Amino acid sequence: MKVFKEDGFAKACGAIISYGFYGRTGGVSTGLYTSLNCGTGSQDNQNHVAQNRSIIAKNLGVADDNISTVWQCHSATCLSIKSDVSQGEDRPRADALVTDVAGLAIGVLTADCGPVLFRGEKPSGAPVVGAAHAGWGGALGGVLEDTVSKMQTLGAGVETITACVGPCIMQASYEVMDDFMRPFVMKHEEAERFFMVGQKEGRLMFDLPGYIAFRLSACGVKTVRLMGVDTYRDEQNCFSYRRATHRGEGSYGRQMSCIVINP
Repeated sequence: MKVFKEDGFAKACGAIISYGFYGRTGGVSTGLYTSLNCGTGSQDNQNHVAQNRSIIAKNLGVADDNISTVWQCHSATCLSIKSDVSQGEDRPRADALVTDVAGLAIGVLTADCGPVLFRGEKPSGAPVVGAAHAGWGGALGGVLEDTVSKMQTLGAGVETITACVGPCIMQASYEVMDDFMRPFVMKHEEAERFFMVGQKEGRLMFDLPGYIAFRLSACGVKTVRLMGVDTYRDEQNCFSYRRATHRGEGSYGRQMSCIVINP
């Protein structure tokens, strides 16, 4: 099993918090979904998906049914939870979760979008954690700010919050049409720096993790760590929606990123 870690974020979490940006290896799925596909929205065998989630839960040190995820919809919505949310068709629609409850793991699924994990502290020193799914739409819309705000509502001081952006599509692999930039610079003029001219006429290359870090910094998060792993290029360890689309594969797996306050 490939579990991506970032040294600085691991140090910030210490022994109190466990986390992992899980890759695609070490599971039971086959074919396009080989092997640790955790996407309930994929066309994979759902028994395999459940087994894969159990493998991650065991690695994280929580019960099989105790990783809370949401119905992701590229929104700007973060939910603050105190107990496990539904993992079936009735699970809430949102793109981030925060909690201060020990033993309650929270996670997000990605396949090129940016998985962002957060840790923060209350004045008492008690931890608060968060997990956000930040594709371009969610990042532009404000899911990162809503996550930080919900952590503050739970008592975390913004100055204590550290965020880590896990494996996602990198600028060298993220080609977009030139008009894609417009809403970003309309919101923040300085966002232009996250776009560079592409090799094809009328195309730009977008720096998604850089933009995520920019938005987090703008709302007061002083420490943002970037994993620097390109999901598009690292086929051995990562699923990629864009890579699957370019190959005409029709479907794709999702990797999971999770965090939990140890009980």
